[in-house]
Amino acid sequence: MKNIRIIPRLDIKGPNLIKGINLEGLRVIGSPNEFALKYYKGGADELIFMDIVASLYGRKSLLDIIELASRNIFIPMTVGGGIRSINDAKLILRSGADKVAINTAAVLNPRLIYQIANVFGSSSVISSIEAKQTGNDRWEVYTNNGRERTGLDVIEWAKTCESNGAGEILITSIDREGTRKGFDIRLVSAISSVLTVPVIASGGMGSPLDVLSVTTQGGADGVSMADILHYGRFNMTDIRAVALEHKLCVRAHE
Repeated sequence: MKNIRIIPRLDIKGPNLIKGINLEGLRVIGSPNEFALKYYKGGADELIFMDIVASLYGRKSLLDIIELASRNIFIPMTVGGGIRSINDAKLILRSGADKVAINTAAVLNPRLIYQIANVFGSSSVISSIEAKQTGNDRWEVYTNNGRERTGLDVIEWAKTCESNGAGEILITSIDREGTRKGFDIRLVSAISSVLTVPVIASGGMGSPLDVLSVTTQGGADGVSMADILHYGRFNMTDIRAVALEHKLCVRAHE
C-alpha cells in the first residue's frame, strides 16, 4: 500500500485566499484561515500556504495568517513566497510553519536552499518549482508566480535543488493549474524518476481519481490541490474515500 499525503494548497494575496487559472486571472475566494481550518478538520495531512505576489513586490504578509492558523491547526504547514534569506526562513518557522518553500530566490541564488537546509535541516526546506511545457517531455522553470522565464530545464533544476539540500520538491504545472484537466503525469513522473526525495504534485486536479493516477503512474508522494476544494466540487472526505478505496494509505482521520 503506497503512503501518500493529501495537501490542500492556499494561494494568498494580501489578506485573501485567491485562485486563478494558469496562475492568472486571480479571483478572491475568502478567508485563508477559515478555509485552512476547514481542511484541517476534514482530514488534510498537511497544508501549503503560498503568498503568490511576495516575490514580485518584495512583501512578507503571511506571518499573521500563519501565527493565527498555528493556534488551531496541528498538522505540518508549509509556507512559501518572498523567502530570500536564512532570516526570512527563521521568521516563517517561528511564526508556526514547519517548512518553507522557495522558488524565485533559489533561482537567483542557488546556494540559498543549501544555506537554509544547513541551519534548519533538509526536512524544513521544499523546493517549489513552477513548470511550463516547452516541447515533448521538456519543461522550463518559471518564477514570480509564473511570470518570468528562467531558461532552466525543470528536470535538471530539480536535481540541483535536491543536491543542494531540498527535502522535498513541489512541482506545479502552469499549463494544468486551475484547468481541472488532471495533473501533468509525464512531468511528475519525469521528476520523481530521477529524485530520491519526495515529490508533491500540484496543478490541475479535477477529480478525486486524479490522486490515483498521479501517485501510481506519476510516482508522486503527495498531492496538492486547491480549485477542487475551494469551489466545493468535492471535499476532503470524498478525496480520502477514493484514496482508501484504491489502497492508497492516508493518515487516520481525527
